[in-house]
Amino acid sequence: MHNHNETILYVDLNKLKHNFNFFKSKLRKSTKIICVVKAYAYGHGDIRISKAVEKLNIYGLWVTDFEEGVVLRKSGVRSRIIVANPGIKSYEQILKYNLDIVIYNKTLLALYCSQKKPVNVHIKLNTGMNRYGFNSHEITSVCEKLNSSPHLNVLSVCSHLACADKKELKDFTLNQLKKFSSVSKAFEKKINKKLLKHILNSSGVLNYSNFQMDMVRIGIGLYGSMKNENLLPISSLISVITQTRIIEKGDFVGYGFSFCANKKMKISIVPVGYADGLNRKLSNGVGRVIINGRICKIIGKISMGTFAIDTSEVNVSEGQKIEVFGDSLSVYSIARSLNTIPYEIYSTLNRRIKRIYL
Repeated sequence: MHNHNETILYVDLNKLKHNFNFFKSKLRKSTKIICVVKAYAYGHGDIRISKAVEKLNIYGLWVTDFEEGVVLRKSGVRSRIIVANPGIKSYEQILKYNLDIVIYNKTLLALYCSQKKPVNVHIKLNTGMNRYGFNSHEITSVCEKLNSSPHLNVLSVCSHLACADKKELKDFTLNQLKKFSSVSKAFEKKINKKLLKHILNSSGVLNYSNFQMDMVRIGIGLYGSMKNENLLPISSLISVITQTRIIEKGDFVGYGFSFCANKKMKISIVPVGYADGLNRKLSNGVGRVIINGRICKIIGKISMGTFAIDTSEVNVSEGQKIEVFGDSLSVYSIARSLNTIPYEIYSTLNRRIKRIYL
């Protein structure tokens, strides 16, 4: 089928499978895997990614809120879907679409204890990140409530590592891991039920695999944007040149006249802008693109739907393809130039960009 879109995010599902299998190779055969597909599967398209990993013998899918879960259910996803932040208003939807929930505070616990319909529950503990989760001193009262609410089917207990990717903060991570190990065992004892225990994320599996316990959650690692040579970034953002022109010395480019040509130049326009998720801080030489294997600098300020590049040294024509990121220019390197993380670049990609799955 002919494609009419000028800007396309190509997503390679074979690379996704490769990354999944790489993480699997780091784990015991019995260790279960949750695939994290929140935020539109980190910008890659949650339905297609979920349906691809569903075939790989996973424990379930991890989403942020009930709406993400409902979208997947309506699309035909049958796997377990765990909602990390169910909120207090989504009870009916959680039940209707057979979604699991994470309970992390007393408000949610009271709500779900008071309703008498069966729900699958995962309990979150705070081990030092201080975001979501019960503190260790709350465990006794939480277990009492759960023990008197047989309609709540507690399946697992979990926590989240704050800095598993930072070797220099290893002591903090080890402290989190030890704390979770002891508190989760105490929790299991008080609830008198064997529970799945999970705390490792992608970096956790790579750096602390001996703490894998019963289950792990793989997010950014699935999409391949980590500092690890075994992982393959699964996507590339390709656009085209929509106009070329010659400008003279002293001519300006873009809004605010932030770029002034210091010589005669050939420039080209690309139809991607900050509305598509291209960070405006890549303006004026911070950002680069690849054309025919050559690096070309972004010049002037990135607009809502376009940016300009210096193509003086490259043979280009209108309609020619350019790589915003991909095999030649990694999201990891772009993130570093912006002092941010690949997660932000992926998850801010606008859904209006056409996704094509390979």
